Amino acid sequence: MQGRIYKSTGSWYSVCDDNNHFWNARIKGKLKIDEEISSTNPIAVGDIVLFEIEDEDKNTAIISNVIPRNNYIVRVSPHNKSQKHIIASNIDMALIVASIANPRTSTGFIDRFLLTAEAYHIPAIIVINKIDLLKKKNAEILDVWLDIYKKAGYEVYPVIATQKDTLIELSERMQNKTTLLFGHSGVGKSTLLNAFLPGSTIRTQEVSGWSGKGQHTTTFAEMYQLPTGGNIIDTPGVKEFGIIDMKKEELSHYFPEMRKMLNNCKYNNCLHINEPDCAIKTAANNNIISMERYINYALILDSLEKKWE
Repeated sequence: MQGRIYKSTGSWYSVCDDNNHFWNARIKGKLKIDEEISSTNPIAVGDIVLFEIEDEDKNTAIISNVIPRNNYIVRVSPHNKSQKHIIASNIDMALIVASIANPRTSTGFIDRFLLTAEAYHIPAIIVINKIDLLKKKNAEILDVWLDIYKKAGYEVYPVIATQKDTLIELSERMQNKTTLLFGHSGVGKSTLLNAFLPGSTIRTQEVSGWSGKGQHTTTFAEMYQLPTGGNIIDTPGVKEFGIIDMKKEELSHYFPEMRKMLNNCKYNNCLHINEPDCAIKTAANNNIISMERYINYALILDSLEKKWE
């Protein structure tokens, strides 16, 4: 039988078959995986798998194989900094949910996720939540973010997760697609899910008053069926997003606005830091591309170079 992984809890998996029936499944013996990827989790949410019924009365099954993935996205494993962890697979698009206040998402965090999505060929959309909480100074930051990311070629949706009229356009964008939801704890991912899934009671958590940080409410990634068609994958809130297995020479290729200008640099192997006649540095200095995005690029590059020392 064939099915799709909707939830992973480490050793057990929730598999939905072609008849929309869910099975509690596990791996038995050595799993056949054709892909050349070493990760802490051999099976991820979104995977298409082959399985056999173990006990129909107990609703259990054995997974025997993983169908080759169309795509997947990884981060540094939270348990081992030298290993990959597959967040999810077979994704049509990813939503990076951010907030300017309560809590504050840094553009560095956003850019790390965006470039990873680019590297794994997953279209990414930015959702800026809690815009109703913005005071004048923060409202100005919203305008800056809209300018930065729209110029870079990204779709940006300012929303209020508790007000469904602000979610209509985004909801239509997600129809009949498998969408990954990602962001810091406390930015409102669970509230968004509750809005997209009428009748659901996914737990939400207030942001801590003294720290301004959210508390984790999701322990494992889980996929849900959208009533409008398609699926949405919820992921655990994270404090950091670690990049793994990315070459410093390739980094600028994953910034769409930089990628368009790479051929204008004097040197083919330009890292856009100290080289002469660099088109990227010139564009940043002349506000053709965002200086903030360029600074984030330089900081990420520096973190990659330190790994090579």
